[in-house]
Amino acid sequence: MRMLLQIFWVFTKVALFSWGGGPASMGLMQRETVGLDWVSETEFADALAVSNALPGPVAVKVPTYIGYKLAGVAGAIAGMAGSVLPTFLLMLLVVILFFSIKDSPQAKAMLTAVRPLIVGLLLWTTYDVAVKVFNADKAGWGKGLTQNWSQAIIMVVSFLLLTFTRISPIWLVLAAAAVGMIIYR
Repeated sequence: MRMLLQIFWVFTKVALFSWGGGPASMGLMQRETVGLDWVSETEFADALAVSNALPGPVAVKVPTYIGYKLAGVAGAIAGMAGSVLPTFLLMLLVVILFFSIKDSPQAKAMLTAVRPLIVGLLLWTTYDVAVKVFNADKAGWGKGLTQNWSQAIIMVVSFLLLTFTRISPIWLVLAAAAVGMIIYR
């Protein structure tokens, strides 16, 4: 029971202190769960990859994955509840109050500062996951990218397609999974 409460509390903290939606919470979630030795950095990257391959919000799926690893189905439920319940209650409160304050200078000032923070959190998470994917922490970036050139190509092609076309990320996830089954078996 203690572990379930701890799982719930950790993901509640992440949910309450992450601004900008699910992807923006990944940096804080990674710090918390890796720092507690619940998952390794590689396991977190795997949880993130599996979560992004499935429909629905990543901020719910990663806690469910980690909760399950720690305490089975009950842990998965605790992780999911910790990530959903606080934000649901907070959103309900904000919806009630937001329309009366949304145009205030204080609200605008706060959001002006928080938005770039979210970009920084996303960049850090991307960097940290990329280090693991390309083994750059062990081999260095040059060697990591040349040793994992096929993964680097997948990364660049997906970035270019998402940037310059209107292709759905769903198709890219399915295509990458198919390529993985063919190349990396």
